[in-house]
Amino acid sequence: MSDIIKLLPDHVANQIAAGEVVQRPASVVKELLENAIDAGATSIKLMVKDAGKTLIQVIDNGKGMSMTDARMAFERHATSKITTAEDLFNLNTKGFRGEALASIAAVAHVEVKTKRDSDSLGTLLKIEGSKVTSQEPTVTAKGTMISVRNLFFNIPARRKFLKSDQVELRNITDEFHRVAMAHPSIQFSFDHNDNSLFQLPTSTLRQRVVNIMGPKSNEKLVPVEEETELINISGFVGKPEFARKSRGLQFFFVNDRFIKHSYFHHAVVSAFEGLLKDKAIPSYFLFLTVPADSVDINIHPTKTEVKFDDEHSLYAIIRASVKHALGQFSVQGIDFNLEQQYEVPYEVARQSQAEKPRIEVNPDYNPFKDSGASKVSNSNVGFTSFKKEKAPVWESLYSGMNQSTELIDETIHQEENPQLFQREEHQQKPIFQLQRKYIVSTLKSGLLLVNQQRAHERILFEQLSKQLSKNHAVSQQLLFPVKLNFAVQEVLQLKELENHLEGAGFVFKTLKDNVVEVEGVPLELNENDVRTVLESVLDSKVTSEKDTSQLSLQLAGQLSKSMSIKTGAILSVQEMETIINQLFSCSEPQLTPDHKKIFINMTSESLDSKFQ
Repeated sequence: MSDIIKLLPDHVANQIAAGEVVQRPASVVKELLENAIDAGATSIKLMVKDAGKTLIQVIDNGKGMSMTDARMAFERHATSKITTAEDLFNLNTKGFRGEALASIAAVAHVEVKTKRDSDSLGTLLKIEGSKVTSQEPTVTAKGTMISVRNLFFNIPARRKFLKSDQVELRNITDEFHRVAMAHPSIQFSFDHNDNSLFQLPTSTLRQRVVNIMGPKSNEKLVPVEEETELINISGFVGKPEFARKSRGLQFFFVNDRFIKHSYFHHAVVSAFEGLLKDKAIPSYFLFLTVPADSVDINIHPTKTEVKFDDEHSLYAIIRASVKHALGQFSVQGIDFNLEQQYEVPYEVARQSQAEKPRIEVNPDYNPFKDSGASKVSNSNVGFTSFKKEKAPVWESLYSGMNQSTELIDETIHQEENPQLFQREEHQQKPIFQLQRKYIVSTLKSGLLLVNQQRAHERILFEQLSKQLSKNHAVSQQLLFPVKLNFAVQEVLQLKELENHLEGAGFVFKTLKDNVVEVEGVPLELNENDVRTVLESVLDSKVTSEKDTSQLSLQLAGQLSKSMSIKTGAILSVQEMETIINQLFSCSEPQLTPDHKKIFINMTSESLDSKFQ
């Protein structure tokens, strides 16, 4: 038999490697931005068309490359970042594998223009599917411009499974935020389809966070600063009252590299113990600086998973630092730096205590006397009360009253045995509210107990499902549009769902930058609850990645849950009757959209059994 093991061709090996490094357009953006930073750039421009499917272009003013370096940069395992294996344990650059550019060139059309400051001419290099099609001198500015076109042109299956432009643009924006936030000293710009999305000048860290997350975020930030022998921590955490149920505003950076670390995330959340609402997650932007030899970056191709030498000690330091920051800025009610003006002066503290108010009692006051009641002395005005005389026996209150007085209802005398409790005629079917949570009504067979919130949720779900399927709903126009401020990625997420939300009754006037202006809402929604409902949609991870029918059901379920009447709401008899009637008109009255029981029916037999 002949040998069956063969060495794969370079272009096949590059496509396999590209599957790990280049997962979507956002992966290309991340690699190109990090290369520009490693090149020492002070200004970086990102230009994207069709969410990266048509074009991804990064222009920097870094040190550039020679003609030979430009060609070698696209070879597998070719890098200028490291030379020996020991360098892996002392990394000070973003890249070090030498796989990114080779992987990108294997699945796209790449064009590179680059020039060093000492060279008179630059280099123009064109590569298609790992094959160099041309390389020639060209006139260009100092730095490097890399254009990636037609991503996954030679892998139709991978291109087919890319998400919608809105989803891919949101992923690109997330990667841009992570890189730009870690380097406030570098100027960044981001354009999509010739529209400017971000213009970030050089600034401080706080200014960079505010420029990315929106001007309203400035008031939500609490600074964190801590220096120890093991780690230096700087950055910000969000105030507890602004915590949301969704993840997305949680950023960890280690030596200016974005990472994901669930153990450290738990340390931050535990520092907020007792300050957060149920299932709320605090926002944080924390920068950790550790010795390069104490962290291992070479764990995963995306470089977002890292390992530390002493994670337990770092956990304790992070938790204590966040807790100290919250207390120092009076978020927890513990002020470590108490300002002098809030202290009680020594002279005031030495003075005698304030005199307690005295209570004057008039022993001669009798409320049952028509006249002659003693008046209160005007000598002491202020805290004055009276002590009532002992009330007479109750029979004496009715002595001398005429039996035929008008105060006695004549209808009572018409009945031989008047009932103890009189029932109004219109209450033929008793219905009442129990603990402001349940609606209790009687049936011929027994008792009906309905959870008011779940019942209303089911009613709204079926109404919204029909409206979303027809993409038409009745909307109430607001006299004054509601302006809401969200983070940029949240605005992008709302743009994805704009058509579906309009089908549910929302009308958006403008939806750009950090401002969402709502001028119409569903009929069932209170104007004051618009922000809460939209935030719940954002927190629920409803995205347009699913097909239309699934998305409509998911969106209807989330809207019905956030718009339904809550436990504690007081309902009138008419409102309770309406809920019950509408509930049993639903196609599925027994369960909520997430399969929770809505009502229970207790028969007379089951009630009788309780007394045996």
